[in-house]
Amino acid sequence: MSYGRASRRRFILLAAPAATVALALTLTACGGNDEKVGGGGSTNFVTGSGGISTVDKGDRKPAPKLDGETLDGKQLDVADFKGKVVVLNVWGSWCGPCRLEAQYFSRVAKETKDKGVEFVGINTRDAQKGPAVSFEKDYGVPYPSFFDPTGKLMLRFPKGTLNPQAIPSTVVLDRDGRIAARSLVALDAEKLHEMIDPLIAEK
Repeated sequence: MSYGRASRRRFILLAAPAATVALALTLTACGGNDEKVGGGGSTNFVTGSGGISTVDKGDRKPAPKLDGETLDGKQLDVADFKGKVVVLNVWGSWCGPCRLEAQYFSRVAKETKDKGVEFVGINTRDAQKGPAVSFEKDYGVPYPSFFDPTGKLMLRFPKGTLNPQAIPSTVVLDRDGRIAARSLVALDAEKLHEMIDPLIAEK
């Protein structure tokens, strides 16, 4: 075997694990913080095999005040949706996994609208509205999104709750405005229904 061929094979073998790790990180999430999942302390929530964390009805904590300007320049306050199940999706137009899940969020938002479910996006780390507005148009997003370029709304969630810690993240509130479920990875329609349907069924 020539030196050149051996060097090329060694490069491929060394590069393969790094590429695999990079791909896994790309598919999992676009970004987050250094906090451990759950925020520490006595959390009273359980993470299932699909990466969806849930809280028993009696242990849920109130969501923080989430209000501000949407991408279309209107004012929105999530508290106005009390009495409905609210799905909060943190996303960025630059985020590959966000693009993968967008079609499913649009579809499930339409499917569950008449069942008392409201979807609200939290667009973050987009410095300008333009790319985010184009993203919503491209994927037919039928619900409003906060424009939160610096992630201030994410920081309102207290530690020890199911707070969003990555992009994308999805947090679901029950009809009383309490944090009931969370996912820190991109979701398809089946996983979305897994989070939402039990809360629709709650009395």
